[in-house]
Amino acid sequence: MQTLDINHSELPDLQFVLMVVALCTADIPTLNVPEDVRRTVFDRCWALLHDTPPPTEPSQRTLDLRQGDDVTLDALVEVIRSTLNERGYAQMTWDHEPSEPTQATSPDARPLIDRLQHWDPVNPPPVDGPHDPGQN
Repeated sequence: MQTLDINHSELPDLQFVLMVVALCTADIPTLNVPEDVRRTVFDRCWALLHDTPPPTEPSQRTLDLRQGDDVTLDALVEVIRSTLNERGYAQMTWDHEPSEPTQATSPDARPLIDRLQHWDPVNPPPVDGPHDPGQN
């Protein structure tokens, strides 16, 4: 069983937002957060980034955070935490193995993908992979 503490995730804010939004938009039946709360989290995050209504098509329910700044990121974290806390969720829990990728991953994204596949916020793998002190 995987868990994510909403108020003390030990993740950088960007990873926290990406993880929660991914969980809220994924079709994971074992996630402890009901569909209506997941939808509310996504819709509120969407509203911080767009002037248009959120998409209803599941494949289009993604957030592009590349144009945001630190203020936007702080607001997203606050919206996620307040929405889940006010509905009584201090943790998100799920039982689901990582899925195979649906698209090719760029070499720059590979370290992040590798870290997320070995999800353990308390003991994460090294950022740059194992290091052999004899190599430069």
